[in-house]
Amino acid sequence: MITKEEFLEGQILLIDKPLTWSSFQAVNALKWGIRRKFDLKKIKIGHAGTLDPLATGLLIICTGKFTKRIPTLQGQEKEYTGTITLGGTTPSYDMETNVDKTYPIEHITEEQIHAATSNFIGKIQQVPPVFSALKKDGKRLYEYAREGQAVEIKSREIEITTFEITKIDLPNVDFRVVCSKGTYIRSLANDFGVALESGAYLSSLRRTKIGDFNVDKAVSPADFHTDVLGMEKPKEK
Repeated sequence: MITKEEFLEGQILLIDKPLTWSSFQAVNALKWGIRRKFDLKKIKIGHAGTLDPLATGLLIICTGKFTKRIPTLQGQEKEYTGTITLGGTTPSYDMETNVDKTYPIEHITEEQIHAATSNFIGKIQQVPPVFSALKKDGKRLYEYAREGQAVEIKSREIEITTFEITKIDLPNVDFRVVCSKGTYIRSLANDFGVALESGAYLSSLRRTKIGDFNVDKAVSPADFHTDVLGMEKPKEK
């Protein structure tokens, strides 16, 4: 059991973020539990890299003095697994928004799918999704998107070291990606559809690694409360 002093001094906590939870909700759930368990008025706590609500998987949460390590942890290589659905696009590049256009997929072969991954290996330029928390002129991009405003988004250099197709069951394509900080897997899914002369969106995503940290060692927020803090499970979000 981790003590109050150890939480205050600094801990790196590995959390398996549930589907539909925001990263902020996960941090708050742990913060609430730690404060309640040890009767603390405040504790420094933060996460080392956001996961979209529709993604699951590894979220590194730091407490106390270890919050100073967050920038270093954020810069580490990340691994994801997930599913890309071919034949349609969505404004958010994932299932947060509805399909707005459909495209043919009859021309796409398994060989083409495997071959298309090579377009994205190495250092490449990637345009982030308009449905993202990045700021332009002091305003979040998703705010422009929800207002229906067109906005120019500059591409950024990212690096993808691995883009592996693990299963093909059209229209769904399962994958594993290892990439640098700042990579948007939603943008990769959208661009992958373009490379196949079709459309595509991200239909599931799970972060499995950040640097040497593996989701296999992570616990859910509920299990953190019961197994780490020895408390009752929090109410579901």
